[in-house]
Order: sequence, then C-alpha cells, then structure tokens
Amino acid sequence: MDEVKAPQLEDFAGLWRLERRIDDHRAGVVMRLEGEARFTPRDAGLDYSETGTLIAPGAPPLQATRRYRWMAQGADIEVFFEDGRPFHTFRPGGAPSASHWCDPDSYRVAYEFSAWPAWSSRWSVDGPRKNYTMQSWYHPT
Repeated sequence: MDEVKAPQLEDFAGLWRLERRIDDHRAGVVMRLEGEARFTPRDAGLDYSETGTLIAPGAPPLQATRRYRWMAQGADIEVFFEDGRPFHTFRPGGAPSASHWCDPDSYRVAYEFSAWPAWSSRWSVDGPRKNYTMQSWYHPT
C-alpha cells in the first residue's frame, strides 16, 4: 500500500471547492455551507479566505466569509486569525489535530489528508452555550 505524502504549506495554494456540515447539538439543527476557499501566497505564508452560502432550517440563506493566515513553522503549520492572534498549530503528517481554548469554549480539530489532494477538517466545539461539530470537505478545482 502506498503511503500518502503529507502536504506542505505550499501545496494548499490555490482554489478549493468547500462543502460544510454543522451539527448544532444544542439546537438540534443541521446547517450546510457550500462555497469556495482560496489560499493566496503572501510573504512567507498563505492567506486563507472562504466565501459561501450558509443554509439553516427555517432561515433565509446567508452569505458567510472567514479569513485566516497560514504559516509554516518547521514541519508544523501555524494558523492565525485575520488580526494576527494565534489560533492553532498542526503537523500535516500522521493524525493531525489541534485545540484552541477561547474562554469559556473549547475547540478541537482533526484534519484528514489521506485522500490528498481532497482533504477535510472536523471541529468539535463545547462550552456553556456551544455544542456543535463542523465537518468541512475541500476539493481542488
């Protein structure tokens, strides 16, 4: 069986089709997002920008956007919020995962690169007012 080579930061550059499922366990609803994610090279990293349409039961469709900054740090990838605050760090090889504490909420992510160049992320978020999972699938365009 061939071993899948872990992607490096520069391998993410370009445009990706994005599909997302958000299971809000507290509200008992499932939301979906369809759109695109773009990784644009800038300086020594990549600017991540996603746009899409969020569909929630009983609500009109909403346009959603999100932006991050991805940077290589040795074998790791560091992810920062758009304003430069650290978000999380992961290593693409093996079983990449990370966590982020945003008082009082806990965010945990697991990345899956075994079908590269298709890949996914799964977030689990828990807190006093939050309890959801968010699965995102990325496919090259």
